[in-house]
Amino acid sequence: MKIDMLGPFSAALAGVPIAPSAGKPRRILALLALHAGQAVPVSAVVDEVWGADASPKAHMTVQTYVLQLRTLIGQALGDPRAGRDVLVTRHGSYALLAGEGAVDVHAYDRLCAQGQSAFETGDDATAAARLREALALWKGRALDGVQGGPALGLEAMRLEQSRTDVLERCLTAELRLGAGERLLPELSALVEEHPHHEALHGLLMTALARSGRVSGALSVYETVTARLDERFGLLPSPDLLRLGRELRELAGQASHHG
Repeated sequence: MKIDMLGPFSAALAGVPIAPSAGKPRRILALLALHAGQAVPVSAVVDEVWGADASPKAHMTVQTYVLQLRTLIGQALGDPRAGRDVLVTRHGSYALLAGEGAVDVHAYDRLCAQGQSAFETGDDATAAARLREALALWKGRALDGVQGGPALGLEAMRLEQSRTDVLERCLTAELRLGAGERLLPELSALVEEHPHHEALHGLLMTALARSGRVSGALSVYETVTARLDERFGLLPSPDLLRLGRELRELAGQASHHG
């Protein structure tokens, strides 16, 4: 089984698509895939699909949708009975037995954890490699094509925030490894996408300075400082202020030696 959630939602078994086009069963499959191998109570499924609008018979509708999913699974495997072995019932719950490595979110989280561990111990080469592997799994917006309820909505938000955090950590590790010029196009695009993200601007400033473009780095500093003041009425963080001071000192030294 292969289930992609880091972009347009898709699910396939033996190469055959099994994701329903209808919104509610699609949402149920996404919820079960998110918790693949774990029992998801029927009450949690009802809350995800209908929330406060659930009818007293919503659990019966869930049974109907689960039957539809099992039918799709059975068709993919060429055995009508196989659906019950993949989407199993467990004491008022359902569990999707997707198999190890089937869900891209789980692979992403594992790689992020490995990268974070290496980052914290100063192994920047391993950190950068693992975090780049994690980022390569993304193909668009998280859970695109699934109308999320409370659980899926929160998961989509978590994943999008994680993606930005992982990018920042990965780029930090790569800068510490000596990359500078190579990262400029990626960092320039990122600060355009995140115009108030101080850490990303700081990384771009560092990369520019290490590439001999101190005046360009100072220009980025002035831009983000003005944006923060205009949008939020805030001063830059202490880290960004310190970096700005260091860049001014570098510019002053270059002017003096020139």
